[in-house]
Amino acid sequence: MSSLASHHIKTITEYHRFMDLPKPAHPLISVVRFEDIKRQPTTCPGSIIHHFYSIALKKNFNAKIKYGQHDFDFDEGILHFMSPKQVLTIQTASAAEFTHCGWLLLIHPDFLWNTPLAKKIKTYEYFTYKVNEALHLSDKEERLVSEIIEKIAQEYQDKIDNYSQDVILAQIELLLIYCERFYQRQFITRKMANHAILNKLEILLSDYFNRDELADKGIPTVQFVADHLHISAGYLSRLLQLLTGQSTKHFIQDKVMELAKEKLSTSDLSVSEIAYQLGFEHAQSFSKLFKRKNGISPVEFRQSFN
Repeated sequence: MSSLASHHIKTITEYHRFMDLPKPAHPLISVVRFEDIKRQPTTCPGSIIHHFYSIALKKNFNAKIKYGQHDFDFDEGILHFMSPKQVLTIQTASAAEFTHCGWLLLIHPDFLWNTPLAKKIKTYEYFTYKVNEALHLSDKEERLVSEIIEKIAQEYQDKIDNYSQDVILAQIELLLIYCERFYQRQFITRKMANHAILNKLEILLSDYFNRDELADKGIPTVQFVADHLHISAGYLSRLLQLLTGQSTKHFIQDKVMELAKEKLSTSDLSVSEIAYQLGFEHAQSFSKLFKRKNGISPVEFRQSFN
């Protein structure tokens, strides 16, 4: 695929035209079958930016996707979510090698305007950039979400009346709630992948500490570690809550406290010097956190070794 500039697609009608599809039955919502898309990725711009929400169920997908700046995991995945103005790049060697089937639900923000769903849709974690894994579905789950998509398509293709938008909005919200359930289930079923993320977090913090970056940059924030792991802060916190029973903030603090105990028990540095080395501006803050975590002050901890 050529590395051309990003192409903005602002409306669903424009998307249909761009993909050589018939004019949409509704200007603000559309269900597209990937088998019906005539345009090949090799003829598309380097990156595409949609100005609307999209939910895609991709099957037999053999191309590479870059979502934002990160590669997207579709090795086992099936469901993919995008918010307006996020960047998607599809990379494939040739049209002959590209296969694609499934469906795509497009929802323009104007369809949700002045409804509770306009705000609620932004709270679903799977729409964020940093979640670069597809949502994995069982056959039963795939049938369930496909049935909801079909009902949405039937509703906007039928004669529009005063209840059409309410019915479609209810179906969209039902779809999002089911996807949230499946997304949370994925934390449990993908234990190996989750433990791999935990291991990467351990290595990230260890390297950070070994490079003595605590004194210069302070204790790493939740957002810092999430960015370096290429997942959202919310996803990381929920994952750690499942695996360790702790939030990301408390997990990081505990690692810093482990380092503090090591310095208190193996060095002659003062409590103030240790506090500074661990990224605390004030020794008071360090002592307060240490006592809260360990039940005794740093001085009392050190004295217990004498």
